[in-house]
Amino acid sequence: MRVLIIEDEIKIARNITRVLDGEYSWAVDISTDGEDGRHMAMTNPYDLIILDLGLPKINGIEILRDLRKNGKTTPVLILTARDDTQDIVQGLESGSDDYMVKPFDMRELMARCQALVRRSYSRVDPVIKIAGLSINTAKHQVIYRKKSVRLSAMEYRLLEYLAMRAGEVVSKADIVEHLYSFGSENFSNVVEVYICSLRKKLGSGQSGEVIHTLRNQGYVLGELPT
Repeated sequence: MRVLIIEDEIKIARNITRVLDGEYSWAVDISTDGEDGRHMAMTNPYDLIILDLGLPKINGIEILRDLRKNGKTTPVLILTARDDTQDIVQGLESGSDDYMVKPFDMRELMARCQALVRRSYSRVDPVIKIAGLSINTAKHQVIYRKKSVRLSAMEYRLLEYLAMRAGEVVSKADIVEHLYSFGSENFSNVVEVYICSLRKKLGSGQSGEVIHTLRNQGYVLGELPT
């Protein structure tokens, strides 16, 4: 999953990034002003946007309204010090999906972030089960054929994204856009390398294949689309 944090308090943004990246294996971009944040939100395929309201140059409400006006359906969680009922109502009515007030509990923020992402992919249950594979997205536990599977952070990030879109053909370009933050280094064959690694850990061969490759199209986790 890939997240954009638009927050001018850099310490808060970095603390959230540390948890999202270090504990949840999500790619994170940070913007510290509204103008840059709006541009990033408009031009990149994020799975979630965490948005402050009191931003330099352009405020959060204006960013939110612009996103919705331009048809962007990315889930938005407002994270702000404004706790007045009128501000909360305005934020929700302007198109946000959730609203949290600073100071906040990090565990609650993470739970809300995960819930918003699951909902955007029509995943109500945090545990995704596909062809003998069980992925607990809340605890980051992977079980295949009743055996626990240990994955690296990037392997898990890739598997979780494919699981959210299980049964769909996911292109290589789409995977790269959702797995890497802005400016991070990646190579032309990086997706193939991680797919190969996942196959080895999940079992290969016709009887055990759970990740399918469709030539010149992409990858499918689970049953192939008809």
